Amino acid sequence: MAELHVELVAADRKVWSGEASLVVARTSSGDIGVMPGHQPLLGVLESGPVTIRTSGESGDGTVVAAVHGGFISFAENQLSLLAEVAELTDEIDVERAERALEQAKSQADDDAEKRASVRLRAVTAVR
Repeated sequence: MAELHVELVAADRKVWSGEASLVVARTSSGDIGVMPGHQPLLGVLESGPVTIRTSGESGDGTVVAAVHGGFISFAENQLSLLAEVAELTDEIDVERAERALEQAKSQADDDAEKRASVRLRAVTAVR
């Protein structure tokens, strides 16, 4: 099976790196799926879950991250996701995200509500 190399990097750290057969992300133009051999692209990441279908030595599986803004770039089977903020689902405290969502709604803080909502959608996508 063909693979592409994926690097998911946040402003402060490398979040995930490995081989994948498919990556789905939300861009300013809509959701996009990138597979090996995809046409080169450069786009703006929107807040949303990023789903990575892993392959290679780590075996087949799925990695999901909550991503908040950034850029996506693909060329020569190398996919780079450069995010302002990115959290793998196993790093997300669901109860804390739920409290943050309720607090953001009560304070009418649209940005905080969006961040908390993305975290919860990412966790839900894995279950």
